[in-house]
Amino acid sequence: MSAIKIGIIGLGYVGLPLARLFATQYAVVGFDIKESRVLELTNGMDTTNEVEHQLLSEVLVHKTSQQKGLFVTSNGNFLKDCTYYIVTVPTSVDKNNQPVLKPLLSASKTIAKYLEKEDIVIYESTVYPGATEEDCIPVLERFSGLVFNTDFFVGYSPERISPGDKVRTVESILKVTSGSTPATAEKVDQLYKSVLKNGTHLAPSIKVAEAAKIIENCQRDINIAFVNELAKIFSLMNINTSDVLEAAATKWNFLPFKPGLVGGHCIGVDPFYLAQKAQQYGYYPEIILSGRRLNDSMGGHIASEVIKLMINKEVKIKGAKVLILGITFKENCPDIRNTKVVDLYHALKSYGVDIDLYDPWAKKEEVFAEYQINLLEEFTEHKYGAIVLAVAHHSFKEINISELQRSKSVIYDIKNFLVHKDKSL
Repeated sequence: MSAIKIGIIGLGYVGLPLARLFATQYAVVGFDIKESRVLELTNGMDTTNEVEHQLLSEVLVHKTSQQKGLFVTSNGNFLKDCTYYIVTVPTSVDKNNQPVLKPLLSASKTIAKYLEKEDIVIYESTVYPGATEEDCIPVLERFSGLVFNTDFFVGYSPERISPGDKVRTVESILKVTSGSTPATAEKVDQLYKSVLKNGTHLAPSIKVAEAAKIIENCQRDINIAFVNELAKIFSLMNINTSDVLEAAATKWNFLPFKPGLVGGHCIGVDPFYLAQKAQQYGYYPEIILSGRRLNDSMGGHIASEVIKLMINKEVKIKGAKVLILGITFKENCPDIRNTKVVDLYHALKSYGVDIDLYDPWAKKEEVFAEYQINLLEEFTEHKYGAIVLAVAHHSFKEINISELQRSKSVIYDIKNFLVHKDKSL
C-alpha cells in the first residue's frame, strides 16, 4: 500500500471530529453529499459545535495534499487516491422501526467507484451484527469489480461520539477495532492507535465489534427504561424519584441512571437494529423491545402528569398557554434527530393547550423542516399556565422562570434541573 491517504464519507457529528483528528497526522479527504455542509466547513465553521473554529482552521487545506490536512468536498472524484475509506454516515429506522441502510449502502457504492487493490474500507456507522459483511461488502464488490479479501479489505470500528460532550472527545476515548483478516485488523488497529490517546481494543471479528457497539446503547436504553418505570410507580405513590435515586446511589454498586425522554440517533434507534436481526434468527427479544416501548411512552406520560397538576391548581386546560423549554435530544447540543420532546409536544397538544417551544440551541429552520413546529425566538409578555423543562441546557439556568408564570401555574422539570418547581420525574 502506498502512503496513507484517508477518505471520510459523511461529515456530521461523527465524521467531522474524526476527520479533524486524522488530519493532524495524515492527508484526509472529507466527503459529504450536502454542499451547504461542505461550504460552511470550508469556511472553518461547524454548526454542530463538535469542532471549534480554531481546531478546524488549523487542519483545513484548500487542495488535496499528500502530507497532512483536511480537504472537504462534495465531489467524489477527490476520493480517487485514498488508501483508507472510513464510513461515518447515519443509520436510522423508518416509521415502522425497521433499519434504514440506504445511506450506508449509498456510501459503499460511492467508495466502490474509486476502490483499488490493497485499499481498506472501515465502517463506523452503528449496525446490527453482520451488516458489514452481509450488506455492505456485496455492494463494494459489485460496483468495484474487485474481490473482497483478495483485492480489497474491510474493517469495523464503531463510533463512540457523544454530541455536546467536551470531555470524552474522539481523541480521548478507547476505540474498538476489527478487520476482515488478521493482517487487516492489525492495520486498522494501528491506524487508530496512531491518533488516539487511550488506545484501542482489537476485537476478534467484525461481527463482535458490531455487536459490542449495539449492546452499549441497548444496555443504556434498558437501564433508563427501568428508572422511567420507577418514575411512573413513584408518581402514583407521590414519591420524588430523584430523591429515591439519590438515596439509592449511596450504595457502592448502584448504577446512576436518571429518568427522562430517550431519543437521539443512537439509544432511541439502535435497539431496533438488534431486535430486527434477532427476529431473523427466530428469537423475539422481550427485554430490549419492552424497554423501548416504555421509553417511547414517556412523552404521553409526562403530558398527562402536567395536565393533572394544572387541574389540581385550577388552571383552565383548553387554550392554556404552555411553554416547553428545549427540543434537542440532549442538553447543550443542537442535534434534533429523533427527539422525544416532539412526542411530549403532540401529547400536550391533544389536550387542547396552546404551546410555545423555546430552544436557543436548535435551528428554527431545521425544526420546522423536520417536525413542522415553529420555535419561539424570544419571550414575549405571555404568561404561562404550565412550564415544562424538557432539556437541561445550561443557558436555561439564566431564565427567570417566575417572570413567565401566571399566578396559577405549574412548573414540571423532567431533568430535575431547576431549583423551584412543582414536580420532577
